[in-house]
Amino acid sequence: MSEPAVPSAHLEPWLRDILRCPACRGELRDEAGPTGPELVCTNAACGLAYRIDEGVPVLLVDEARRPG
Repeated sequence: MSEPAVPSAHLEPWLRDILRCPACRGELRDEAGPTGPELVCTNAACGLAYRIDEGVPVLLVDEARRPG
């Protein structure tokens, strides 16, 4: 059973609405990752997970966690 999504309440709502995956421009969803909150691409072909450090999303493709 998967964990419930962790809301990114610490992100400003206007910012949360415009964030997109830098690799494929897909929408991002909130998830709890192995090291804390993440934004995960909803595009099944991409699926990259971007960590959130102290309320700041790290949207760097080279630092994203690959699905699997």
